[in-house]
Amino acid sequence: MNEPFAARLDLFAENAQRIKKAFPWQNTMINRLAGLLYTAANKEADVEAIRASHELIKKNTGLFSLFRGASVINIAAMLSLSPDKEQQFSNTLIVYDIMKESKFRASDYLVVAAYQIAAHTTPDRYQSTVERAKMFYDRMKAKHRFLTRQDDYIFSAMLGLSDLEVESGVEQMEQLYSSLKPEFLSGNSVQALTQVLVLGNEVPEGADRVLVLRDAFRAQGIQMHKEYTLSSLGVLSLLPCSSEDLVTEISETFEHLRTKKGFGSFSIGKQELLLLSAALVAFKYVDEMRNGVLTTALSTSITNIVIAQQAALAAAAAASAAAAASSSSNS
Repeated sequence: MNEPFAARLDLFAENAQRIKKAFPWQNTMINRLAGLLYTAANKEADVEAIRASHELIKKNTGLFSLFRGASVINIAAMLSLSPDKEQQFSNTLIVYDIMKESKFRASDYLVVAAYQIAAHTTPDRYQSTVERAKMFYDRMKAKHRFLTRQDDYIFSAMLGLSDLEVESGVEQMEQLYSSLKPEFLSGNSVQALTQVLVLGNEVPEGADRVLVLRDAFRAQGIQMHKEYTLSSLGVLSLLPCSSEDLVTEISETFEHLRTKKGFGSFSIGKQELLLLSAALVAFKYVDEMRNGVLTTALSTSITNIVIAQQAALAAAAAASAAAAASSSSNS
């Protein structure tokens, strides 16, 4: 492992601990995601900036707004990295309302989806982007009624932002799903995997690349093919390197992070740590792409996909924690 990458891993571990200490009542996974967002930007976590963005959210939303929900530190961290957090949040609220008017249901996933659209397109395209996102969602729902749920909102937003044609994009996902579903247990995770591959323009070769990676990791006893981490195989398949190099780098990243405070086996599960390791390795290659190995467009796409993937899983963790808390209070 080279020194710059080791230093970046140390930065991530420090960022995660800094945010955990500042916001101890927040979901631990979301605190780690906030740390990852800063690490992706090669910045030390600015807890005062995150706190200021948190206050901005509270000032501009009602007491029971989902923007104040379990994902609030995730949104606050993204806002704190924005050059104009007030305008960015105002735009996010506008997109959120447009999405609700388009029959998306209010949820933590919708909060993040609205932010993605507000951050990655211009106000004059909000309506058309939301309409495209809804078309992608509805087409996926028609294909997989029981798999397509609110946890698909974030990637639906990403698909809406893309230049993919709706019908052909959904058909590509369906072809990938048919190829990959026999290989994996979780249909929901396979659907997320197909969304990543289509966003990365990895069709139809993406399915073969994913299976090669799955086998390479499995041969070394690394379970990247499980439900929690399956979509990461899609991200990794987009990277310009060999399966052997990826297995080595993710294994080394995993072991390095395990030595850090807050990342021991009693603090974080193996699958989440693999997920974070894959994200950090992806960011490493994104930096190399931006230095001329591949196009900036692809490097930006991978960064956005990784952040969307992590946000979707963090929102799922937040929703699960909220449901558990509600169940406990009602029992």
